[in-house]
Amino acid sequence: MIHPRSLFAIAKSFQELDTIAEIPKEEYIKKCTSACAGCSSSLNLRYVLKAAGPDTVLVVPACCTSVIQGIYPNTAMNIPVYNVAFGAAAACASGMSNAFRQAGKKTNVIVYAGDGGTLDIGIQAMSGAFERGTDFLYICYDNEAYGNTGMQRSGGTPMGARTTTTPTGKPDAKKDIDAIIAAHDPPYMATACSAYPLDVYKKVQKALTFRGPTFIHILAPCPPGWRYPTEKTIEMGKLAVKSGMWVLYEREYGKLTISAPSKAAMKKQIPLEEYLAPQGRFKGIDAKTVEILKQRIAKNLKRLVAEEAAP
Repeated sequence: MIHPRSLFAIAKSFQELDTIAEIPKEEYIKKCTSACAGCSSSLNLRYVLKAAGPDTVLVVPACCTSVIQGIYPNTAMNIPVYNVAFGAAAACASGMSNAFRQAGKKTNVIVYAGDGGTLDIGIQAMSGAFERGTDFLYICYDNEAYGNTGMQRSGGTPMGARTTTTPTGKPDAKKDIDAIIAAHDPPYMATACSAYPLDVYKKVQKALTFRGPTFIHILAPCPPGWRYPTEKTIEMGKLAVKSGMWVLYEREYGKLTISAPSKAAMKKQIPLEEYLAPQGRFKGIDAKTVEILKQRIAKNLKRLVAEEAAP
């Protein structure tokens, strides 16, 4: 069911918003954050909030975003933010959304959580909120480790990546949270990447037109955790997409559509090594693991292409 917001204006923006310069100039996250240099999560959040607008409440569990807001009593956030326990974000958002709707308010309730708080610690509350049909948007910004506490391995860490708890490389595959969310059959879900902010903006804006639970999974390259120079953040995100390691798509009422950047990348896919080589976390990765990753990429792309083509 489409949410009764300004649908004409939203549809108009979908048709006409072609460049990043056309995105609204209002800022809801200020320049005084405590984020690391080159933080792509801050970039993501900037465009998430531009798409959502001022009538928005952000629910943030323990994660990097808890820190980048600044030190009390000051804050870099220009909207209300609830900082909650690691596993409680979706539960808090569920109660908050129900309260707003009972009061007749259309306020956007957005969970903005890392991969640790989504794929691992927060997955139970998130699954419950989706099963109950909570009217909210859950965004997972995925830097593929527990970045706020020293870059320990998470369920989102890819195979072969070195973290402080997998110093020789993670032996296990990345958890497929998107398949888990898809099993809940939400009206809308999507993947995105900080290197494509216009895509992030449009998908957030679209997600907020639906009633019920929606989900966006955003890849958020992390310079200190992934061990690459801070000025390479956008490049790293684009390499992830161009290599097929991260695929951009959206699924609306079960129908999957691969996004334009990934469709372009699939026509001229770059070698996976071009994505892995600049990152210190993949230093020393063995050829067998690289081959496994390539096979997984090929299998995933084949599956998504087939699903998009299905009637």
